[in-house]
Amino acid sequence: MLEKTMLIKMNQQAYGTTRFQILTADQIEQIYFAALDVLEISGARIFHEEALKLFTNSDAVVSETNRVRIPTAMIERAIGSCPSKSTLTGRNGKRSVKLQKNEVAFGSGADAGFVYDRKSGKRRESTFADVEAAAKIVDYLPRLDFCMSHGRVSNAPNPKTYDRHQFLAMIKNCTKPLVVTSVDGDGLKDQWEMACLLQGGEKEFRLNPLFASFIRSDSPLMSNTDTVDKLLFATQKGIPAVYTPCAVLGVTAPASIAGVLVQTLADALFTVVLCCLKKPGSPLLLGGIQSVMVQAKVTPSYGSPELHLTSAAMTEIYKWLGLLSSSAGGCTDAKVVDEQAASESVMSIYNNLMAGTNLIHQIGCLDGGLTGSLSSLVMCDEIIGMVKQIAKGIQVTDETLALDILKEVGPGGEFLSHDHTYDHWKEWFRPTIIDRSNYEVWSNSGSKTYNDRLEPEVDRILESHAPEPLDENIVQEMKKIINLADKKEV
Repeated sequence: MLEKTMLIKMNQQAYGTTRFQILTADQIEQIYFAALDVLEISGARIFHEEALKLFTNSDAVVSETNRVRIPTAMIERAIGSCPSKSTLTGRNGKRSVKLQKNEVAFGSGADAGFVYDRKSGKRRESTFADVEAAAKIVDYLPRLDFCMSHGRVSNAPNPKTYDRHQFLAMIKNCTKPLVVTSVDGDGLKDQWEMACLLQGGEKEFRLNPLFASFIRSDSPLMSNTDTVDKLLFATQKGIPAVYTPCAVLGVTAPASIAGVLVQTLADALFTVVLCCLKKPGSPLLLGGIQSVMVQAKVTPSYGSPELHLTSAAMTEIYKWLGLLSSSAGGCTDAKVVDEQAASESVMSIYNNLMAGTNLIHQIGCLDGGLTGSLSSLVMCDEIIGMVKQIAKGIQVTDETLALDILKEVGPGGEFLSHDHTYDHWKEWFRPTIIDRSNYEVWSNSGSKTYNDRLEPEVDRILESHAPEPLDENIVQEMKKIINLADKKEV
């Protein structure tokens, strides 16, 4: 039987969970002071009219070249305005994702341009049906807590409105909270309006957000107009914003890990100040994808140890500052689900969970995020289960020390029939895809590899799982919003 979704609260001495640490407090302080220097001396560039006005009317210094330098006092006031907790609520009304210190939630990735066709096995562009299938898988899997689109709706009538179609595909097929991407500010606004139909209005959404907005920036310390539009709209409406500055070591960031940590933190703090100037108190989750560049590939590596190390370190820095965090995990540079995909997914899931990252996204992404895989979603769900079992640590109590049981059974006795064994057997991790039988049993069952067992499980979920239906009247109202967007000029 599959276990229910369990949010792990990491690094807790009271609960005896496994401890994990990369940076010392002194190292974090050095990185923080260096990031403050960057924002005071070098600053960041921004070309958004409203944002420039907000900075101009503040204590920041804005030059004619749109460079913004921010004093430390202003940054620390903004940090203090960030809420220490938030939640995400599924359409079933369950506040199932707690965003607060050391609470960890896992979810799928987004916007993969390609998937592997389940009939032909060939790589092709992702469609609306693929996003629906992924949402159904996420709805079923017990250890995935939120849903991202997995793929991109390439067959949308208007290439600038695929984000609205992705929202509809996800919300119809998954009752869990969502993390959405958007083409621009208008796309985020339309998805917010659709969510408000479900949540009962703007105030109810602010109290129980149905989704968080994933906002990625690929130009360190230089925000483009669409990125700022989305940040400002999310801030105004109380939408939790997952801000993800991305950098490539030695290309768009220093080649040293400490240097990229400084740059990423400076970028994140710049965003914290901007959002505070717009409206203090809006929930922000700060992340970052900082990795090495792969030859003959335009995207950064999703499987590099540098990415996993940097991600966990950034989480520690954000926690030190009292800020919420996000990171990529369960993703790989492998082109198919194979040994490489499994090993790289384990590394990222383990490091991010142990660090206590609040929102771990990109589960199920292959080829550096370019290809989505339903098989990888199922595989990573099992990996998460194993890592969570390790993360629980070892509880040492009178009950678990079992002195009375050892005395009662005695040397050479058997424990199988004892109630203590039954009580604690229920706590063990029990796999669904991994095979633990001996060679003879495995051979007599067809000598099936992990992939041989994985694919039928995906088929079984798609065929048997029926997500809780969405009110058809609300679906029709959502389609009206989407149709209006589709009719706009490309």
